Amino acid sequence: MDSDEIRALREAVRTLLAKRSGSAAVRAAVDTPLGYDDKLWSVLCEQIGVAALAIPEEYGGVGATLAEVHAVCEELGRTLTPSPLLGSTVLCAQAILAAGDPETCARLLPGIADGGTIAALAWAGEAGAWAPDSPALVATESTVDGCAHYVLDGDVADVLLVAARTPDGVGLFEVDTAHPGVRRWHTPTMDQTRRLAAVELTGVPGRRLDRGDYAAALRRVRDLALVALSAEQVGAAARALELTVEYTKQRRQFGRAIGSFQALKHRMADAYVLVEAARSASWAALESALADEAGLAADAATAKVVCSEALEQVAAEMIQLHGGIAITWEHDAHLYFKRAHSSAQLFGQPAEYVTSLA
Repeated sequence: MDSDEIRALREAVRTLLAKRSGSAAVRAAVDTPLGYDDKLWSVLCEQIGVAALAIPEEYGGVGATLAEVHAVCEELGRTLTPSPLLGSTVLCAQAILAAGDPETCARLLPGIADGGTIAALAWAGEAGAWAPDSPALVATESTVDGCAHYVLDGDVADVLLVAARTPDGVGLFEVDTAHPGVRRWHTPTMDQTRRLAAVELTGVPGRRLDRGDYAAALRRVRDLALVALSAEQVGAAARALELTVEYTKQRRQFGRAIGSFQALKHRMADAYVLVEAARSASWAALESALADEAGLAADAATAKVVCSEALEQVAAEMIQLHGGIAITWEHDAHLYFKRAHSSAQLFGQPAEYVTSLA
C-alpha cells in the first residue's frame, strides 16, 4: 500500500511531529482558543502540504489521493496531534467536491488547500446519528434552521457548511458565520484532543451548493471520513502498544523486567494482533475508496468497527500494563484511552455499523 512517495511523506510528517508535537505540546495545544497549534498547522500545510493533498490541482491542491491523506492521518493519530485535517480537509473538502459545482470549488477549496481557511460541516443531531438521509437541520426555500452537534472545529471555522433536509431531499448549504441567527459554541468533551462544537441556526439564509438530492453523495463523504478516521485509530493503537512494550522492558519486579513474564507477553501479542487486524481493515477500506468500488460502504463500516474496537482494547491494555502510573494526569495513557472512546463514537457508534453490515 505504501509507495516510495507515501513512505517519504509519512517520514516527513513523523519527523516534524516528533519535534513539534510531543506530550507537552499536545496538552498546550488543546488549551488554546483554537484547540490546536496553529503554528504547527501552518508548517504542516506550507512545508508538507497536508491540507492540499486530496484537492485537485485546478482548485489549489496537490492532486494526490486519499492514500496520502491516510498516511498523514495515521501519523497524527500516533501523537494525538489536534488539527483541522479530519474536519476541514477531509470531511468538508470532500463534501464540496461531491456537490459538483465548479464555481463553489474554485471559491472555497483553495483556502482549505493552503490551510488558511478552516471549514466545518454541521450534520448530526444530539443523538449522534450521522445518517446521510436525515441530517439534523431543515432547510426551506429561503432559510436553514436547527441545531447540529459534534461539529468538528465548528466554533472556530471560517466556512460553515450545513447538510439539511429539504422538500426534495437532502441538500448541502453554505451559511454566513457572521449572520445573527448563527450561534456556535465549543462543547468540551472527555477527549480534549478532538475539538467539537454545537451549531444552532435560526432563520439563516443558506446558499445551496449541490445540484439535487445530496444523500448519496453525503453517504460517500461519510465513508471517506471513516477511512481517514480509521487511519488515525490505527496510528494511535500502534503507538499505545509501542509505549506499553517500552515500559514493560523498563519496569522490574522480582529482579526481572515485567515484559519477560509469559502472561504479559501473551497480552501484548494479543494487542499486536488487534493492531495489525485494524491496519488491514483500514487498508482494505482505503483500497475500495481509491478504486471507487461499490463495496466502499461495507469496507468503511468494517474499518469503523474493527479499528474502534482495536484502539479501545489496546488503550485499556496500556492502562492495565502500566499499572498505577497510567491513571495519573501526567501520564499519556489517559489521552489514548479518551481518544479511543471518542473516536469510536464519531460518525456513528460501531453498533450501528454492525447492524448495517448484518
